[in-house]
Amino acid sequence: MSAPASRPPLPELPVVLRPTRTRAILLSGGSVIVAVFTVIALLLPGEGKAGWHLGDRIAFIGSGLLILAVLTLLSRPKVLADADGVTVVNLTTIRRLAWAEVLRVNLRPGDAWVHLDLADGTSLAAMGIQPGVDRAQAIRDARILRALAEAHGTGSPAR
Repeated sequence: MSAPASRPPLPELPVVLRPTRTRAILLSGGSVIVAVFTVIALLLPGEGKAGWHLGDRIAFIGSGLLILAVLTLLSRPKVLADADGVTVVNLTTIRRLAWAEVLRVNLRPGDAWVHLDLADGTSLAAMGIQPGVDRAQAIRDARILRALAEAHGTGSPAR
């Protein structure tokens, strides 16, 4: 996104930006894994010396649930923009920023996700906009966030 492009119209706030295709893949895949692990646990033989006991079956299903929990955590990132600022939800952190704190929105070729340049001189990864599975959506979302930051924050060319 280094070349200036036509600025998208500002969306009605609040707006949620997230990698929807990635999220759908992760959550459906996790659900399928839990279902498969549950079916396998129920179909395993229970009689004889090499039989599976109730604890073994519960552990097998629990493993599927643990995989689903990890995939749900990976599907968590999003960026929420409202009139007062932006909230960046990453894997394990949530950070609320006023628009004045966001100087620039960057999505360079090869970046795994958007980076926000902040007024305190630091940079914040916004994992909710990632070009991994759907590059076109990530570019659209980054442009929307950039336009919002320019319209509401200190990154505005008019200021």
